[in-house]
Amino acid sequence: MASIDTYDACVDFPIFDAKSRSLKKAMLSTAGGAIGRNDSNTVVVEALKDINLHLREGDRVGLVGHNGAGKSTLLRLLSGIYEPTRGSADVRGRVAPVFDLGVGMDPEVTGYENIIIRGLFLGQSRKQMRAKIDEIAEFTELGEYLSMPLRTYSSGMRVRLALGVVTSIEPEILLLDEGIGAVDAAFMAKARVRLQELVERAGILVFASHSNDFLAQLCTTALWVDHGQIRQTGPVGEVVEAYEGPEAGQHIRNLLKRFSEEDNQ
Repeated sequence: MASIDTYDACVDFPIFDAKSRSLKKAMLSTAGGAIGRNDSNTVVVEALKDINLHLREGDRVGLVGHNGAGKSTLLRLLSGIYEPTRGSADVRGRVAPVFDLGVGMDPEVTGYENIIIRGLFLGQSRKQMRAKIDEIAEFTELGEYLSMPLRTYSSGMRVRLALGVVTSIEPEILLLDEGIGAVDAAFMAKARVRLQELVERAGILVFASHSNDFLAQLCTTALWVDHGQIRQTGPVGEVVEAYEGPEAGQHIRNLLKRFSEEDNQ
């Protein structure tokens, strides 16, 4: 059974040459955490601090917070890309990390070949991906472009291809970092349905997003991450309202009411 447990987990990024302004600037532009020193007196950016999470099958958690707050770092901790500097992280289950839709794709080979490559990157076998090619191709609506090199694709076409692959997998733990804004509205509506189906197949979802619509549709609870720490947890509407204000919270509640009415019809 899939599970996620972290106990006072921290992730620090050391800056070995703290006198180098360019290095400090580069680190702070990507991390955004507090600056401190470790036991060796090395300057560090505390990207995550004292993270306690206990998730089980059926949990659908949205991460909210400003850019650099630590949402993506938290996803990378849960995926095993980052080890906790202090504390612990125990993740059990088959993890599908979806952080950058373009990662694991080769611009010099065809769309069809990239379906296989991207699937392998997500832990699928060649046999599994070959069985899904026709269905993925139909979803992307890319037609003959699938026989052309990826470098000939527009950004929106690349997102279509990546979404087709991502939403075809069967994860136990789905770690999703939103990055799908380059497609047109009609295809996005189609993608929302696929994402919903993907989430329903996953045991656990942790989803970092700036889209309240997606949060309302895919998540039941939310975490507000602020400067590397969890500031608030609770129902999506309550957390979004605390983070963004009453208008955003009411928008979430309106969406949840609409989704509930649609499900009952």
